[in-house]
Amino acid sequence: MNNCVNETQLFPVLTLPSCKIFFSHDPIKIVRAKGQYMYDEKGQRYLDCINNVAHVGHCHPDVVKAGAEQMEQLNTNSRFLHDNLVLFAQKLQATLPERLSVCYFVNSGSEANDLALRLAWQYTNNRDVITLENAYHGHVSSLIDISPYKLQHQSDVEHNPSVHVAPSPDVYRGKYRADHADPATAYADEVKDIIDKAHSKRRKIAAFIAESLQSCGGQVIPPAGYFQQVAKHVRKAGGVFIADEVQVGFGRVGSHFWAFQLQGDDFVPDIVTMGKPIGNGHPMSCVVTTKEVAEAFMSSGMEYFNTFGGNPVSCAIGLAVLDVIEKEDLRGNAVRVGRHLTHLLEKQKEKHLLIGDIRGVGLFVGVELVRDRTKLTPATAEAQEVIYRLKEEHILLSADGPHRNVLKFKPPMCFSVEDADLVVEKIDLILTGTRPL
Repeated sequence: MNNCVNETQLFPVLTLPSCKIFFSHDPIKIVRAKGQYMYDEKGQRYLDCINNVAHVGHCHPDVVKAGAEQMEQLNTNSRFLHDNLVLFAQKLQATLPERLSVCYFVNSGSEANDLALRLAWQYTNNRDVITLENAYHGHVSSLIDISPYKLQHQSDVEHNPSVHVAPSPDVYRGKYRADHADPATAYADEVKDIIDKAHSKRRKIAAFIAESLQSCGGQVIPPAGYFQQVAKHVRKAGGVFIADEVQVGFGRVGSHFWAFQLQGDDFVPDIVTMGKPIGNGHPMSCVVTTKEVAEAFMSSGMEYFNTFGGNPVSCAIGLAVLDVIEKEDLRGNAVRVGRHLTHLLEKQKEKHLLIGDIRGVGLFVGVELVRDRTKLTPATAEAQEVIYRLKEEHILLSADGPHRNVLKFKPPMCFSVEDADLVVEKIDLILTGTRPL
């Protein structure tokens, strides 16, 4: 349930317009879920194409069992020794490049990114941060300024001079597009220009932070080689590279466990942040970094302690999630079903002019709707109409991006070929005009 009470819910104590829920004009009360399905209070089943939080499937029995059994034995803070903490850290680190070897367990993606900034500031002794257009990294105070996605519609927000915004590496709608000879270099050069301008004002770069694949920004897939070049410029300037895997990690892209690995084996971030899928709905997250960054953080003399981060229950759940990903070959499923889904959507693009672009990897797919394929006029109203029509068909999908015109597929990883067939069939019927837009 949304944590802000409004007039559509059971206890109309307070209305807070800043708190949003899905389908606000006709919200759904969900009372249970299983696998890739959610059920309302009347027992109506909905196909969930939204939830990248319930990563291995809603209420997966192995995950539920692991949490319940550990809760029956012990849950306490991480100032006591416990095997779960060590075992989870070891198993998590085994999925990452060797130099990313130190784990800090925390409780949310926002908390992870906040800690990542602290690590960067301490390690570099610099303060400035480079972020991307349309980025979202969390809701705490340190992250709002580096989340242009939240600020783009607020003209009265005072600019933070220590934050620099680089163009989103979007090869469909961005400054450098698919027809550019080398969009990766062109976008990376934009970061270099930002660094040079900052230096001319005697400012120093602490970090570049980016979602490995932009989610709220509209399912943007950076061109190969972009991160390597950005990292080179940033490190030369004395900064570190932070890869935000909160939305897209843990095998969602299929071919790799982490989305930053899509850039190639020659790219390794200095800090990686994790969240949402790590606990399959249980509130937990992690920051993984190098020994050098961790030692610099320790040298500050300030003790770091997190009451709930790394507790035995969270670690038991995290271990179970990793086990299920491997046991049920969910990465393989993401490859197979993602490829099938993308193929079906490409066929729809040939049929419907409203579909401007299909992009994605594994079970992270975006469908950008445009009114004009040449001008790329965002079809915002049409996208909202599609998701409401799908809701009537008991399919849950969302729209995002700076123009709210990108249909977002990021379902539980147990999403099937049959699920993909169903949702694309319904999209086809809606766009064909069986029921006119």
